[in-house]
Amino acid sequence: MELVLDDLTVTVDGRDLVAALGLRVGHDEVVGLVGPNGSGKSTTLRCVYRALTPTVGRVLLDGEDLHGMPRRRAARRVAALTQEQRAELDFTVFEVVAMGRAPHRRDHQQVTGAERELCQQALDRLDVAHLAHRSVLTLSGGERQRVLIARALVQQPRVLVLDEPTNHLDIRHQLALLGLLRRAGLTTLVALHDLNLAASVCDRIAVLDQGRLVAVGPPTQVLTPDLVRAVFGVAAVVVTHPRTGATQLLYDMPGG
Repeated sequence: MELVLDDLTVTVDGRDLVAALGLRVGHDEVVGLVGPNGSGKSTTLRCVYRALTPTVGRVLLDGEDLHGMPRRRAARRVAALTQEQRAELDFTVFEVVAMGRAPHRRDHQQVTGAERELCQQALDRLDVAHLAHRSVLTLSGGERQRVLIARALVQQPRVLVLDEPTNHLDIRHQLALLGLLRRAGLTTLVALHDLNLAASVCDRIAVLDQGRLVAVGPPTQVLTPDLVRAVFGVAAVVVTHPRTGATQLLYDMPGG
C-alpha cells in the first residue's frame, strides 16, 4: 500500500507546525522522519494516524483520502505507536496485545483461536512472551514499549506509523526492533532521533526543519556533513560501517 502526504499543512494559532509537506512512502518501504525537536515530526505522524486533521492537504492510501474513511476501516489499514500511549488500567500483557484485534472484531466478540495464535507470535517476536500474564502496570518502560509494538503488529495493518519506537529500549532490543521493521513487509513511516539508527534501517530519510521538508532520499545522499551542520547544528564526519556498508555519523563534541 502506498502512503502519500499531499501538500500537508498543520496551522495552530497562526503558525505552521508543518508546511506544504509532500512525501511518498512506497509499498514495503521504510521511510524515516528526522529533524530537531519541534521540527514537525510528531505533528506529521499524528495526521497519518488521524489524531490530527490537517489544515490543508491530504493523507492518501493508494489514492484514497484516509480522513474520509470510516474509523474502523482506517484502523484495519494503519497501526500506530505514539509517544502518548499509556496503559493505565490493570490489563495483562496478553490482553493489551489482543486489543490490536479490535478493528477486526464485532463488539463484544471473543478472541478466536487463530487470533490468540497471532498474539502469541507477536509476543514471541518482540521477546515479551514471558510477560504474557503480567499486569502491564508492572512493566518497565522498555517492556511496555515492546508490548505496544506487538499490539500494533497484531492489528495486521498495511501501514505502520512509529513515533520514536526505540525510546526506553536497550541496544539489543533497539537493533532487534529495527531488524523486525526491515523484515515486516509493511509501508512504514518512522520518526527517529538517532540518525545512525535511521541510516541503518531506512530505505529513505526525510529531513524536517521548522515544519518544512528540506531533504529526502537514501541515507548516503541525505546525511551529509553540510546538512547535519545546517539542520542539527553539529559537526559530523560521515563514515561507512565496515560490515553493513551503512552510512554512519561520528560527531564532534562541542568545544572539543
